[in-house]
Amino acid sequence: MTITKPWLSCYPAEVSATLEYPRVPLTYYLEKAVQDYPHKNALSFMGKRMTYQELLQYSYRFAHVLQANGIKKGDRVAIMLPNLPQTVIAFYGILFAGAVVVMTNPLYTERELLHQLKDSGASAIVALDLLYKRVMSVKPETEIKTIFATGIKDFLPPLKKVIYPLVQKFDKKAIPVPEIAYTNEVVDFVGVVKEAKTDPVSVDGDWENDLAVLQYTGGTTGIAKGVMLTHRNLVANAIQCDAIMYRIKKGEAKILGALPLFHVYGMTTVMNCGIQKAGEVILIPKFDATMILKTIQKEQPNLFPGAPTMYIGLINHPDIQKYDLCSIEACVSGSAPLPLEVQERFEHITGGKLVEGYGLTESSPVTHSNNLWEKRINGSIGIPWPDTDACIMDAATGEQLPVGQIGELAVKGPQIMKGYWNRPEDTAMVLRDGWLLTGDIAYQDEEGFFYIVDRKKDMIIAGGYNIYPREVEEVLFEHVSIQEAAVIGVPDPYRGETVKAFVVMKEGHKMNEEELDQFCRTKLASYKVPRKYEFREELPKTMVGKVLRRQLQDEEKKRMADEESTSKLG
Repeated sequence: MTITKPWLSCYPAEVSATLEYPRVPLTYYLEKAVQDYPHKNALSFMGKRMTYQELLQYSYRFAHVLQANGIKKGDRVAIMLPNLPQTVIAFYGILFAGAVVVMTNPLYTERELLHQLKDSGASAIVALDLLYKRVMSVKPETEIKTIFATGIKDFLPPLKKVIYPLVQKFDKKAIPVPEIAYTNEVVDFVGVVKEAKTDPVSVDGDWENDLAVLQYTGGTTGIAKGVMLTHRNLVANAIQCDAIMYRIKKGEAKILGALPLFHVYGMTTVMNCGIQKAGEVILIPKFDATMILKTIQKEQPNLFPGAPTMYIGLINHPDIQKYDLCSIEACVSGSAPLPLEVQERFEHITGGKLVEGYGLTESSPVTHSNNLWEKRINGSIGIPWPDTDACIMDAATGEQLPVGQIGELAVKGPQIMKGYWNRPEDTAMVLRDGWLLTGDIAYQDEEGFFYIVDRKKDMIIAGGYNIYPREVEEVLFEHVSIQEAAVIGVPDPYRGETVKAFVVMKEGHKMNEEELDQFCRTKLASYKVPRKYEFREELPKTMVGKVLRRQLQDEEKKRMADEESTSKLG
């Protein structure tokens, strides 16, 4: 397939269309940072600092611990932690040992955790001590031999106020901290790391093809699948990220790490890119708007990768004008569409640049973004990153569609996954001749800027018309009283499906369905206007801030089933 690349003319002069990707493990950049900046701060956490030299030594130590516990090259080791220094140490320690990282959401239920651990075949896990009982409950059905427990017992009292509510919100039984009986199978992470050797650890490998991470898809549209990301995939995406952020030089980056590192977006844009730039990563264990504002004023970060919900939470904070946020230079928003109003207000308040980007777990994750300091188009996900091809395909024929036509976005580049873990059929469905079919409906303009219309699976078909939830949500976000909105399709006896909107109002604002309906009818064709509205205090989201439309759909199905059951009983 021949791809024209009109977007290359939109690249800034400082960004090359083709970059060099050394055949090295991802750990190379941590060792390189120590060579160049041994005493520079690598991590900042709740007022504590860790230099690059210290981070490397701790990572070596944990690699020795893993090898002493029988972990061999290619074995899978899970991490179930929020953003802590231990998370970074464990991540790089696992890679130094030649093993494969399996990032696990600390908020997973036992069912979700069991699926991931069984599917990956993980033989060890580093877990928050608050989650010890949850891990122990599923351990007999997995191949886990060793649990490395760490967390609250090592924290200062102020942090407990942050971590406790985070875990308790999803698992009240996790409080208080359990009494852990340390054995050969349950190990004190901090204790064994402090006692281990600091000698460098070296494992030979084929870094083009060896796995670095098994990153599970969110499971918001079906069963979670293990995405096989190689060292080359993650090295490439970190180098691409560095190139796009060209104004932030090596050793000068201070990255606000509010995105969870267990999510691929945070893993790459916060941790891996941060270390590749020899920057300082300011770890935030839980997003809290007040905490973020205080941290920005105190720590003065210049990079803030985030999600729309984070920026929404900040610009609507009642005391935002009291804080100095002018250190922020660049923000790339991902995981969900970035409303124009949010972008404009955030840039006005901080003086920095906030642009929308795009990616998915299967691409390590970033493939597109708008230019930060040059031409950009609001409402677009921007242009492909260096060495990344993109086109719009006809999902049925696989043929490339012309400019302006809507079809499925396909991407190709060095950051594209090796495939799905033990799922060759699923892999074959989305990887074709090196092209990744994203499942997102999009179009391209003449300059090479791409626009996401919606997820293929989220599209609503009402009365024969295709309705894209994102378009309706963008209109809802234009209303001055609306803070958040999500749109789904619900069953309708006449139209097949109809549109329902879930709305969160800004504090102090009120509105009824009739007023909202009249507003939408001034901006949308009648068939796109929501027929149902539900006002809520909050929307269900992933830890990265992506609204869980599937959960809303499940709730709606249950509600309708309950109503039908009640009606029959009546």
